[in-house]
Amino acid sequence: MSRAKDLPPLNFPRPTLVARPGPKHDEVLCLVRRKWVALEPEEWVRQHLISHLTLTLGYPLSLMAVEHRLTLNDVEKRADLVCYNNEGIPVLLAECKAPGIKLSQDTLDQAARYNLVLQVPTLLLTNGIQHYAVATDVNSPVKVLKSIPHFS
Repeated sequence: MSRAKDLPPLNFPRPTLVARPGPKHDEVLCLVRRKWVALEPEEWVRQHLISHLTLTLGYPLSLMAVEHRLTLNDVEKRADLVCYNNEGIPVLLAECKAPGIKLSQDTLDQAARYNLVLQVPTLLLTNGIQHYAVATDVNSPVKVLKSIPHFS
């Protein structure tokens, strides 16, 4: 379990997060779920990403789902973060890893499997240090984007 003071700075604008100490680990107030959750390294990345998407790129908190449940081949899975447009259609799926975890083809494959169900136009892979946004379109090859698209 993690202590906030031990977690590394990330390659996102510094967010305002509310954390509190616990007996075994610190907890952070999730910006989307509005509840206290264990401050694991992956959660540290996810909360930074949520803040960045909201404050910098205009994604409304009310149109985000954390640990979004989906069923793939009769197995329940959870996508780290799914963002929806104003019509309730998923437009971005983010797969978050801890800062010490290298982003790899396996990370992309995991997000792509979830996208078989969600069919979002943008996949985002991040470990807080590196970020890859990928455009998905069944009629075109996968394309790495230069930046995370703004909410529109």
